[in-house]
Amino acid sequence: MEKKLPQTLCQIRRDWAQGKAIKLMFQDEARFGRISDVRRCWAPKPVRPLCQGMLTHEYTYVFGAVDVYTGELDSLILPYVNTECMQLFLDEVAARHPDEKIVMVIDGAGWHRSDALKAPPNIYLLTLPPYAPELNPIEHVWDELREKFFHNRVFKSLNALEDHLSEALKVCEQDHTTIASIVSWSWIITAFLIALMN
Repeated sequence: MEKKLPQTLCQIRRDWAQGKAIKLMFQDEARFGRISDVRRCWAPKPVRPLCQGMLTHEYTYVFGAVDVYTGELDSLILPYVNTECMQLFLDEVAARHPDEKIVMVIDGAGWHRSDALKAPPNIYLLTLPPYAPELNPIEHVWDELREKFFHNRVFKSLNALEDHLSEALKVCEQDHTTIASIVSWSWIITAFLIALMN
């Protein structure tokens, strides 16, 4: 994908966007549950920190898409990962950016390939090569979210988890600089700029 992306984006911009500017977003989903992530933490000597552990099989999911050029993050908390939820997410992103032409890079998950999934008129879906999650920079946003907001935390209910997740996502959505530092990979930005200039 790294070698073909500039040419692919140029062709999409020419044929689909009819020469207009495009917004390049990478999309993915992440699962968050009531399983505590116990990690090392700081405490003054001789205090030994105590962290609760929990293993409860209750989960919620975050659908996210990030603009790799600006660091703008759009997210939505949904109960499942399926075609219906993916459709809700695409419609939400399209509504948030009604005047922009969005090229959204997605992976090959089953709910992304469904015939029932219909991209809104201002979104073009571009699929990553199979078995290549390392090419998707939003994967690192999930790592940042888990590291900064979820380690050594226990939630009394799924609602409590979702409330905390919502607040964490708000912080990330407002911090374009940090998100851009995570997702603005040089080969993607180069391909994007080449497409904008042609």
